[in-house]
Amino acid sequence: MTTEEPSEPRPASESPGAPSRRALIGWGGAGLALGAAAAGGAVAVARPGEDGAAPAAGAAVAFHGAHQAGIATPVQDRLHFAAFDVETDARDAFVAMLKDWTAAARRMTAGKAVGDGAYGGLAEAPPDDTGEALGLRPSRLTLTVGFGPSLFDRFGLAGRRPEALVDLPQFAGDNLDRARSGGDLCVQACADDPQVAVHAIRNLARIGFGKVSVRWSQLGFGKTSSTTPEAQTPRNLMGFKDGTRNIAGTETDRLKKFVWVGEKDVDADSAWMKGGSYLVARRIRMHIETWDRTPLQEQEDIFGRDKGEGAPVGKAKERDEPFLKAMLPDAHVRLAHPDSNHGVTLLRRGYSFTDGTDGLGRLDAGLFFLAYQRDVREGFIPVQRNLATDALNEYIQHVGSAIFAVPPGVRDADDWWGRALFSSPDTKG
Repeated sequence: MTTEEPSEPRPASESPGAPSRRALIGWGGAGLALGAAAAGGAVAVARPGEDGAAPAAGAAVAFHGAHQAGIATPVQDRLHFAAFDVETDARDAFVAMLKDWTAAARRMTAGKAVGDGAYGGLAEAPPDDTGEALGLRPSRLTLTVGFGPSLFDRFGLAGRRPEALVDLPQFAGDNLDRARSGGDLCVQACADDPQVAVHAIRNLARIGFGKVSVRWSQLGFGKTSSTTPEAQTPRNLMGFKDGTRNIAGTETDRLKKFVWVGEKDVDADSAWMKGGSYLVARRIRMHIETWDRTPLQEQEDIFGRDKGEGAPVGKAKERDEPFLKAMLPDAHVRLAHPDSNHGVTLLRRGYSFTDGTDGLGRLDAGLFFLAYQRDVREGFIPVQRNLATDALNEYIQHVGSAIFAVPPGVRDADDWWGRALFSSPDTKG
């Protein structure tokens, strides 16, 4: 959990009189019309984070690109994250599923129903789409796929596992639940409408039935980080601004340096990862009842920032450069700051969560931490080890963990998630 990242404003509420998705795109699904009224009939499609600007509320984010959407893309308001276990030993069946997933994702991110839709087909057969997103806008839905280390034990992929896709070590204070950790592959669904995000995961799980099964999933709200600069920074469930110094989608140089896998990071066997990134997902439980009884001054000392403005110790404004030595040695910001970690910087897309209670009258709440980086061996791992003495550890605990290799984007209508990996000549099933 780090606090050095920026944010963008929440999208404006949709007008009650706004036309439905079906009315806008028509039965033929010809194009996206969200924002058409304001743009004189022009189609509203946002590139996936290349310009760093958030598209209009309800608009679609382009699915195709050099990088997968959902990384540098402006962060949406809601999350449904799912990790899957592979249930089949048939490579051809798994590849066919990835192609079907890609086709479905291409349609859902454009605001269209999967296949032939949720109704109107054969009464004797299940519909192609589950239907709960009918009439809803695309809501900036992005779908991001990653492959876990355990996937490379299957389908003859052992030689294609990148060296950077390491098994995460045990960190100080970890209390990991195996049922909420790991996974052969993952899908990150982000959208401004929670039903749109859940609909996407539900359809992919349905399409994958018999080939994959959901291992664990996580709903998230209240983004705790952003890739859009010069906007109000969001707050985490501890009430502090979270994400003041995150990498912005406009910062091409920083993205290249810290996020995207480059030519020098791969060899012939892992070349399929060029243009991709590595994702670390951590479920961090917050002991918020204890935190809420902690004096304000102690809270501010623990973070190294004031609670109102978010300014670092001794400074007046949130984005003033922190003077780390003015903070306590175990202050969170001091230990997480790039200057304390040889310049290491992560791109974060975390979300808050509340999942009922723990049976003891306490909320099961916290931060679902998502961080993208060029190499976890130089990114998350050393930073997390440096946080071993963090004063914040008294109030949090890491209870779930996973790592995934996120391949580059789907280039065009003929491309599909994982094509470069599974099309390698020495890959046999």
